Amino acid sequence: MFGFCNMVLRVNATEKFFDLKLISDGMLSRTLGGKGLATRLLLNHNPPKVDPLSPENHLIFAAGPVAGTPIWGSCRHGVYTKSPQTGYYSESYSGGKVAEYMAATSFDAVMIHGASAEPVWLEIAEDTVHFHAAADLWGLETYEAERRIKEWIKENRPAAKNCGAVVIGPGGENLVSFAVIENDLWRCAGRTGVGAVMGSKKIKGVAFWGNRKKELADPELVKSFARDLAQRAKENPGVKAYKSLGTPMMVDIMSNVGSFPTRYWRKGKAEHQEQINAAALHKRCDVQPHACLRCFIACGRMSTVKEGRHKGLKIEGPEYETIYAFGGLCEVDSIEEIAYLNDVCDRLGIDTISAGNLVALTIEASRQGKTDYRIDYGQVDRIASLLEDIAFQRGIGKVLARGIKYAAAELDMADQAIHVKGLEPAGYDPRVLKGMGLSYGTSDRGACHLRTTFYKPELAKMIDPDQIEGKAEMLAEWEDRLTIFDTLVLCRFYRDLYQWEDLSVMIKGVTGLELDREAMRAIAGSIADDTRRFNLREGLDPAEDRLPKRFYTEALPETGKIISEEDMERLLKDYYRVRGWDEQGRPPAED
Repeated sequence: MFGFCNMVLRVNATEKFFDLKLISDGMLSRTLGGKGLATRLLLNHNPPKVDPLSPENHLIFAAGPVAGTPIWGSCRHGVYTKSPQTGYYSESYSGGKVAEYMAATSFDAVMIHGASAEPVWLEIAEDTVHFHAAADLWGLETYEAERRIKEWIKENRPAAKNCGAVVIGPGGENLVSFAVIENDLWRCAGRTGVGAVMGSKKIKGVAFWGNRKKELADPELVKSFARDLAQRAKENPGVKAYKSLGTPMMVDIMSNVGSFPTRYWRKGKAEHQEQINAAALHKRCDVQPHACLRCFIACGRMSTVKEGRHKGLKIEGPEYETIYAFGGLCEVDSIEEIAYLNDVCDRLGIDTISAGNLVALTIEASRQGKTDYRIDYGQVDRIASLLEDIAFQRGIGKVLARGIKYAAAELDMADQAIHVKGLEPAGYDPRVLKGMGLSYGTSDRGACHLRTTFYKPELAKMIDPDQIEGKAEMLAEWEDRLTIFDTLVLCRFYRDLYQWEDLSVMIKGVTGLELDREAMRAIAGSIADDTRRFNLREGLDPAEDRLPKRFYTEALPETGKIISEEDMERLLKDYYRVRGWDEQGRPPAED
């Protein structure tokens, strides 16, 4: 099929063996690649109830059909597996440049199973895989590991010209349940612990390179579509905002509505807001907009600290979610110190959202006398030390490394811990944004903000944040459209630019398929059913779709708001109905 290679690369890390599996046009037209294809591969090849860190768990890399094309926002790849953090479906996405190199290898997906007896890194090129010893890389931080792999390709593969590389850090090597897979230094597949799965297979990194070009159904349509979008996006307010301020602008936006999680979810606004917002970042750091390949939005902030003990520190970030996690939940009151903690996490290869949540939980445990470990809000060096203890599984870090469900039970904090299915929410409090509560509850990977990004329509007053009636219907449509994003694979920040009609034109130009809104929603609905079936197969109890009780009973001091248990039950009931699931959230049997 146009836009695809009709090929999956299967890698056996135990036997150092690989083979190729043809994928039919029928399968690709039903799944559109990316998340859709990877989910089917997991259902078909992962043994039910498999231990996420066992050799039998599959780790899948996929770039969508639009990767390697002129489509804006297309340089993005997904990583799919069973999560060691939640025990359920795992998907995580990253930008940068890697997807372009993945597309050039001629594979629609790379599916890895087994586990090497010794550290290795993989070189994936056109129609082949090379296994390289990685004893000299094992133990390195992410930046250095990536640099060495890229340097080896440059010196030894003149035909490659360049490559994309993904790596893990000490967090992944030591099987931290929320370890990430990083690329392009600061980009990462950040949530659900995909780095731990890669570490369990003793794979330090993967380099992708090739010179294959995709055959498109209508190259001229694709070119004109991309050209027209760039032209009409020039004056788009959202594009301008992201380019000028990046995601840190959300600190003020969320604080202004009382939904900026602070002091481990006890407040909706930080008193030190002015020290950690976008204005502070741009004042106290030298900041340049930075874009992934094939992107004109340039939401990234290439930041260099100007003064103080971290003077000269350079990082792409910190993004809003990292600012919320450390600046809000842990009450670090300096943007430079948040950048420092961001850098610590990146080097170690652990997710900043989960890390910040677990540190804040530990702070509360310390304050309440539930642990002898001494740490308090705003103590940057203690936080940094705890992050290292987590990555190397030392002391209390060994408890936290297993994730919030385990850690909360060990600390006698289960009634206070904030998570859904073992994944902590991002920086959008559902007591203010009720649709985010439904999104957290129903997301296939746990409390995910990206499955629907429903904070956008609620903040924009496309629907009132407190409205319950009709919310599930609107959320399901947003989720369906963004599921199509994840099959193609596209960046979330193009959500306002790519409506259903745009996606239809894009898909026609790349693949030749003529899909209207209803046809695309049918594909997205089928993928939602598949991910739900995967989770139910792995032991999901529908009761796990509910929110932490604190959101039902503990009002935010700034607004007095909660999300009532009754409202959440109504939202879930409506959502199940819209999805065509039964009252327990079970999809119909497969045809």
